[in-house]
Order: sequence, then C-alpha cells, then structure tokens
Amino acid sequence: MTTQQPSTPQRAHTLRLLLGDQLSPEHSWFATQNQGVVYVLMEVRQETDYVLHHAQKILAIFASMRDLARHLREAGHRVRYVAIDDASNRQSMPDNLAALMAHYGAHTLQYQYPDEWRLDEQLRTWGTQQSFAVQAVSSEHFYTTRTEMAEVFQGRKQWLMEHFYRRMRLRHGVLIDEAGEPEGGQWNYDHDNRKPWPDTKDAPALPPDARPTHDHSALWATIQAAGVQSFGNPQAHALRWPLNRAEALASLDQFVTTTLPHFGAYEDAMSTQSARLFHSLLSFALNTKMLRPHEVVQRAQSAYHAGAAPLPAVEGFVRQILGWREYVRGIYWAHMPGYDERNALGHSTPLPAWFWTGKTQMRCMQHAVGQSLEHAYAHHIQRLMVIGNFALLAGLDPAAVHRWYLGVYIDAFEWVEVPNTVGMSQFADGGLLATKPYVSSAAYIDRMSDYCSGCHYDKKLKVGERACPYNALYWDFFARNEGTLGNNFRLGMVYRQLQKMQGPQLDALCEHAASLRTRLDAL
Repeated sequence: MTTQQPSTPQRAHTLRLLLGDQLSPEHSWFATQNQGVVYVLMEVRQETDYVLHHAQKILAIFASMRDLARHLREAGHRVRYVAIDDASNRQSMPDNLAALMAHYGAHTLQYQYPDEWRLDEQLRTWGTQQSFAVQAVSSEHFYTTRTEMAEVFQGRKQWLMEHFYRRMRLRHGVLIDEAGEPEGGQWNYDHDNRKPWPDTKDAPALPPDARPTHDHSALWATIQAAGVQSFGNPQAHALRWPLNRAEALASLDQFVTTTLPHFGAYEDAMSTQSARLFHSLLSFALNTKMLRPHEVVQRAQSAYHAGAAPLPAVEGFVRQILGWREYVRGIYWAHMPGYDERNALGHSTPLPAWFWTGKTQMRCMQHAVGQSLEHAYAHHIQRLMVIGNFALLAGLDPAAVHRWYLGVYIDAFEWVEVPNTVGMSQFADGGLLATKPYVSSAAYIDRMSDYCSGCHYDKKLKVGERACPYNALYWDFFARNEGTLGNNFRLGMVYRQLQKMQGPQLDALCEHAASLRTRLDAL
C-alpha cells in the first residue's frame, strides 16, 4: 500500500477517524463524497500492544482495514492510511491525529463512538483539550444505545437476560406472531438445543467451510518487522476470515442456507472432528461491523418463515444476536470502568503454561486451547464449559483469564469479551450477570463431546493420579465457596449432595484438588 503523502497536501476541513472494529462501508458518512473530508485509518502499536494478541487477530484486522481503505478510495473518498511501518507513524492514536489535523489544516475531527471504554475515554479526554472541534457520532450498528439496558434494569440486583431478550423481541417484532405472541407459543427453545453431535449415520453431515482463503504473508512480514508481538498460529498463507463486507455477506448466506437448520440442536455440542460444528463463524464480521446485526437476524427469521430452518434453531441463533450480544454490551457500559477488575471469589492463581502451548494431558483442554491457538476461534461452549469451567474451578486469576480471552479470539473486543469472561465464565462479578457459576465435573463434558474418549485421565475417577481433574476441582470449588454460594437458590441440590459427602470422602476430594492446584502446569 502506498502511504507517501505530497509535501503540500490538499487541505481538508474535516478528518474522520475509523477504528479497526468500525469497518462498515454502509455508514451514512459514506453516502456522499466530499473532497474536504479525509478518512483516517491507522495501524498503531497502542492497539496491538495493550494486550498480547493472537497473530490472526492482528493480521485480519489490519488486512480488513486496508481493504476498506481501498474500497473507500475506489468510491471516490479521500483516505489517509497510516501503516504500522510508516516513518510518520507515532504509534499513538492521539499523537497521529494531532499531527494529521495540522498536516491537513483541518478544523474538525469526527469519530464514531468506540465500543471499548479505554478508547472512548482516551478520545473524549484528548478531544476536550484540543483547539479544534472534536465530534463523536453513532456507529449506527447496534439495536440499543449504550445506556438503554441500564435504564431498563435500574434498581435491580440482577440483570437477567431473559427479561431483556423478550423486550427486544417485542420491540423489533422478531419471531412474534400476528397476535403479538412469540412464534410457536414460547420464548425460549433452549431445552431443544442440547444434543451432542454423535458420529453415527443419523447425524447430519458437517457443513462445508466455504470461507475465503487469503494469502497475507507479505503483510505478516511487515507486522513482524515492525516489532509487534503476538502468539498463536498466524496462518498468513491461508487466512480464513472474511475481510470485507462482500465476503461477510457470502459467509452469512452460506450459514443460513447450509448450517442454520442444524445450529440449534447442536449449538452446545463439541467434537474433536470439527472446530466449528454448526456455528456461524460470523462473529468476527459482526464485531468489526462488516455485517449489521439487524440483517443477520432478519436473514435467520426469513429462513424460518420460508420453512428452511426449524424454529428452535432460528430462535437459538436470534437469542445470541438480538438478546445476548446487545445484553452484554449493556452490562459493559453500565459497569465500566472497573468491571474488568472484579474478583468476587478472590481467585489469584496464574494461568498454566499450557494456555500458551496447548500441551496438556486433559484431552478437552488440549483440543479447546489448541484449537484457539491454531484458529483464533472456539465456540461458546468450548469457551464457557471447557476452558472457562477449568479456570473457575482451578481458581485462576479472572483478570489474567480475561486478558487471555481478549487476546486469543478473533472476535474478542472488550465490550463483548469482558462480560462473557468476567461475568458469565468466571462469576467474578458476584452474580450480577449469571445466576450461578457455570461449572461442571467431567460428566457434562463427556455428555456433550467426544473429548473424554482416549483421554489420559479417567472421567469416572474422582481422586488418584488418573482421575479427571474436573471431578475433584468441582466439589472442592463448592466446598471452598460455601460461604458465598451456599444460599444460591440454583445450587440447592449441589449443596445437599455436598452435605452427604462430609467426612473422609470430601476430605479426600479437597486434598486431591489442593494438590492439583499446586501443579497445574503438569496436568
């Protein structure tokens, strides 16, 4: 990409900043061409370095930004692209903006509201200190405003998603019949969506992976030469993520026509045969705004009305987009700053070394972590009930877990990742988001996957060298946290069972769990 600028540039009255997760060519900004407006995109160490990121995440965002810059230029807009290795790149967003405002003699800077608190605060604070006008506008992406959910739940101790989800369905007329009732007579078909994916003749075939393949080895070499640190497999010769809106729309079409019909039944399933199973792989395109949630929901709803996908599958998918995605954004903006630092259970154990290598004898973690390192992706049950489950049971530091999730996943931006990790996965917010900790012994993992087959550890054993670590850690977790969790209305059965185990049986479990926690690296 040519980034050299003329020594006496054509002046501009307005600069418009586009962030790496604001890659929608459909924004109203682009409805008209104005040669007095320059669109600014920048690759900066400020954004690559605030947490250690997966190589594919850095590569895909940079490649997508460059593709959008190309698209905007072809559409007749003026663009200033600051590449990671530009000599003029100050590697700081405010410093680059100040220099560019002076360079173009502009009197107004505009930006779309960032979706991460740290960037929002940085640009807001910096903007108040400038002599030129600094204006923030909507990204035009979400169904809700930042503050809307806080207003809905004002005064409530728990912010339950189901209440919010039903409100959203009614307001937007999604899967609502002519009488104003939910399609099919019920709001939630989650009980129909808990099937394991068996390796039998009756199981549906896995969908083809029709995503594009990109070779960005030259860009990856540039990123490395610039000194950017990362982890995970860059797959620079075969990057498989959509990098523009056209590719994202093609991925959406492929999902709806080939995969959505089976998504619901198997959305909680896990298998060593497939990293994806029947999940959409649309989250990167959604979270970088190549796709709008409205069009994704509408496509799914239309598939149901056309008889191309069953209601439980469509409702389960819609709940993720219209419900959960908007819900966690509301949680984030209502409780930042500080939500990312919550630690209600006081956990402080560092991450085991195999979080960075995948080299563990636990087959479930070996696969889920290894897949994350290989593809920058794991689906929500792998994140919650394998990796997050172990992290919570083992007492890992939730801030360290948060940073790992934020760095490793291609779709992880803080607004969506923090509530999912700190709240849902690690229960570190004390139950604001989740009504109970989402933990299990080996039984759940065995029921929903093929991970336990051939594992070094025995799923049925609770103590001993070959016992599955999840089993002792599970009971020890509830024993250690009885003072905090003992009165939780959803955990009554757990604590009644724990009471029956008092004595030598529980003592042996807790002793084994304590031993496990001292040697996590060796598991």
